[in-house]
Amino acid sequence: MQTPYELILGWRYTRAGRATRRNGFISFISGVSMLGIALGVAALIVVLSVMNGFQKEVRDRMLGVLSHIELYAPGGEAIPDLASVMATVRKHPEVIGVAPFVGAQALLARGEDMKGALVRGIDPAQEPQVTDLAKELAQTSLPQLVPGAFNVILGGELARNLGVVTGDTVTLIAPSGQVTPAGVVPRVRQMTVVGTFDSGHYEYDSALALLHQDDAARIFRVEGPTGVRIKIQDLHRAREVALELAPTLPDGLLIKDWTRQNRSWFAAVQLEKRMMFIILTLIVAVAAFNLVSTLVMTVTDKRADIAILRTLGASPKSIMGIFMVQGAMVGVIGTGVGLLLGLGVAFNIDTIVPAIEHALGASFLPKDVYLISQMPSDPQRADILPVAVISLVLSFVATVYPSWRASRVNPAEALRYE
Repeated sequence: MQTPYELILGWRYTRAGRATRRNGFISFISGVSMLGIALGVAALIVVLSVMNGFQKEVRDRMLGVLSHIELYAPGGEAIPDLASVMATVRKHPEVIGVAPFVGAQALLARGEDMKGALVRGIDPAQEPQVTDLAKELAQTSLPQLVPGAFNVILGGELARNLGVVTGDTVTLIAPSGQVTPAGVVPRVRQMTVVGTFDSGHYEYDSALALLHQDDAARIFRVEGPTGVRIKIQDLHRAREVALELAPTLPDGLLIKDWTRQNRSWFAAVQLEKRMMFIILTLIVAVAAFNLVSTLVMTVTDKRADIAILRTLGASPKSIMGIFMVQGAMVGVIGTGVGLLLGLGVAFNIDTIVPAIEHALGASFLPKDVYLISQMPSDPQRADILPVAVISLVLSFVATVYPSWRASRVNPAEALRYE
């Protein structure tokens, strides 16, 4: 098949200026447009990949403490017929771990210091089935949570705020008190700290306290576990699995998946990611619309060529196609270079960032502040494909008006002074 002359001429005009001084400035502007598109596309891919990496890192650390799905009774009451409920949950093919818990809030005191705490009474034998944190503690402090010993494991930040270490005692103050002749008196219990943990998520490291479920039931005056923690095979199907489990459970029980437990945080991350996408897309748009000035200058410079082509029988549609090919070539090359550059940085950011830190003698992510020592990156096809498509579409749209103006050139006027 013979190559259409529109493609040949469009490609030739794209390369204009390499051999002649006359078109050198036009070629320079075209190269700047191409470079701008490439940098904009690369910046979009790198930023979105890093944001995905941070989101994945925080989500994994969060789910190291939380379970995928939680089932609980309203009002903090004990779940009736717990064994039957757990057996029903285990029948679901997606469920791979189930563990009961007692959840409540309390105050922890040490001398003059007092902090609010999220108290979680767990079964040390079953808890490792549902959380990575329990797996890490299974060989250290978790076995020391025995019924009646009133031992507790504190989040690292909570322990530091209270000024306690392993072996110290803290006072747990339950919110609901007991009635005495002197009035309502809070229930107070001395607890021995048998370990601490650092999950990497400040919200839980600064507030979570783990103790045996039997001890928690005695302190908070409940007859048994108030909830069931569930782990499934695919965390992304948590909402779907929760909806499937709900009809099989006794009436009155509430079920919540991890996406709804942290809805505000994930909504904020998605909003931030969306705004960054829009802002960085404007960079690509500015570079793409630089093609307008490039093509306008090219059309002005090639008026005689256009007139000769028209006298040889070229239609206005063909003239328009020549300059649209030129603009499209710049967009395609710029987008392709940007994709290669962006993916190259995104997939190798774990080596690029340390090299820059070493060269500058600085640390972009201090571990004591961010709890992450390396820049995370997670390139996803769902982000990369829209970036490429938008870049190509903007480049194509930018070529329409100058190409249309080229097709309207009058051959007689163009050749009048030639």
